[in-house]
Amino acid sequence: MTTDTDTELLTADELLRLYSRGVRGELIRGVLHETMPTGQEHGEIVMNLGIELGGFVKPRRLGRLTGPDAGVWLERDPDTVREPDVAFFSVEKVPPGVRVRGYSETVPDLVAEIVSPSDSPRKVRDKAWMWLSHGVRLVWVLHPDSRTVDVYRPDFAVATLGDDAFLDGADVLPGFSCAVSAVFDG
Repeated sequence: MTTDTDTELLTADELLRLYSRGVRGELIRGVLHETMPTGQEHGEIVMNLGIELGGFVKPRRLGRLTGPDAGVWLERDPDTVREPDVAFFSVEKVPPGVRVRGYSETVPDLVAEIVSPSDSPRKVRDKAWMWLSHGVRLVWVLHPDSRTVDVYRPDFAVATLGDDAFLDGADVLPGFSCAVSAVFDG
């Protein structure tokens, strides 16, 4: 039996090296949490949302978008590296022309997480609150089974949007809006 005291803590640099050997996952306070491919539906939702956000962000040169494998380094010693499904970094945080190699050490402005079949409701809530606690200003948690989106913002109650509602960028991406159904249907 392995206990927390038996677990060898990893660093973000070690996690990056493990990727070259096919190990995929996140670090939470030095502990590796391996992840598995999430399937076609999950990938389509990531792309649909990325297309919607990209169509707004890119022509306005508002910042950068990343996908699930980019990784964000949130804590050090022990290290925490999380992988948002979609993340937006404003141009103020990551100026044009700046190359980011390895994990971003800049906290995104917006994070979207798509709930996988293996995710528990508590795990998803904890992850959303973790993002907020590190300075993310807007978190969208997408639930494919119910076709709903939970919207997390600091100092606001969590709002749940149905399939007939619209996601908006609030004060993070003012003017951005897209139908929830467009994200689930493509």
